[in-house]
Amino acid sequence: MFKPLSFYIGLRYTAAKRRNHFISFISLTSMIGLMLGVAVLIIVLSVMNGFDRELKQRILGMVPHAVIKGAGPLPDWQQVDRLVEEHPRVLAAAPFVQGQGMVTGGGNVRGVMLNGVLPEQEKTVSIIENHMVEGSLDDLVSGEFGIIIGKLMAASLRLGIGDKVTVVLPEASVTPAGVLPRLKRFTVKGIFSVGAELDGNYTLIHMDDASKLMRTGGKAEGVRLLVDDLFAAPKVAEEAARMLDGRYYISDWTRTHGNLFQAIRMEKTMIGLLLMFIVAVAAFNIVSTLVMVVTDKTADIAILRTMGATPGRIMRIFIVQGAVIGIFGTLVGTTLGVVGALNISDVISWIEGILGHKFLSADVYFISYLPSQLQWQDVFIISGAGLAMSLLATIYPAWRASRVDPAEALRYE
Repeated sequence: MFKPLSFYIGLRYTAAKRRNHFISFISLTSMIGLMLGVAVLIIVLSVMNGFDRELKQRILGMVPHAVIKGAGPLPDWQQVDRLVEEHPRVLAAAPFVQGQGMVTGGGNVRGVMLNGVLPEQEKTVSIIENHMVEGSLDDLVSGEFGIIIGKLMAASLRLGIGDKVTVVLPEASVTPAGVLPRLKRFTVKGIFSVGAELDGNYTLIHMDDASKLMRTGGKAEGVRLLVDDLFAAPKVAEEAARMLDGRYYISDWTRTHGNLFQAIRMEKTMIGLLLMFIVAVAAFNIVSTLVMVVTDKTADIAILRTMGATPGRIMRIFIVQGAVIGIFGTLVGTTLGVVGALNISDVISWIEGILGHKFLSADVYFISYLPSQLQWQDVFIISGAGLAMSLLATIYPAWRASRVDPAEALRYE
């Protein structure tokens, strides 16, 4: 079978056993370094993608994608709810009453965000029903003053289903006994766990009870929206507000939690760049390998030149040899990285089971396991960068081989 001479000789040089074993060792370490660099970069970026996905699903599944409020309590929130749901990109809408306060129970006090909701509509805009450990949203009944709390809050205040807690608002009421803080006794109706900080400071009560507690006159404070695209939430909220008569204020998740996701994105970028330097170091080890090969093969190069090989052909021989090392290392590294990214969560769980130690404790971290999400775009970029750097690393040694003077090289042979 016909093979181009440069390609044939380059493959022979790659596969041949060398007299100088140190050169073979350097070639092997260059290939292994490239493999490990590519594999680790794919796995780490997949883990970063996994954390980003989990935070979006958990935190942004609980907090509003966007909110529309009036200058005060909405006198006719039903109409606002109906009008904004007519927007093609609004999947659902639900009214709410929100306030800050403190919850006391079990001898402890904890600051909380009180969210008054209608259970039947809250299910359409929130994932909380899917993360209930005990109880249900339907247990919130108007007039019963029930409350649903997070798992961390329940553990901190030593509370369970049916226990009583006192909700204290940062507002005073004037009574015959003097100025007293506004407070109300609630009964724990449910406990949820989303594996994030919301488990410690997020509570839900019925909107009618919240309206009485916060004195909104039975009116909703605003309407929260669930949109079809998180990153379009600011635009969708603005367009939905324009559909309403009157003056309304809008807010969205980019203002309340945007810094968290920007930090994750920046960390992913910086870690990717740092690990890419590891791939670059491994790729440019090919330079030292080929330089030593050129020195070792100087006599062979001179003989090929005397037999009519052009400098361009000599250059292509060593480009082929370096490219084989780079392509093999990148492909094997990509395969290992993809397999590792798809199985890293199970591997870490298996190690935790053997050691009997939890690496990511739910009491400390947002997420209690190591998530991973493989994105093929990252795989193609990493593989392409590895191949490109490997090919660039062959240019100087190959050019140096093409400049060998046959007469000088064979003088002492």
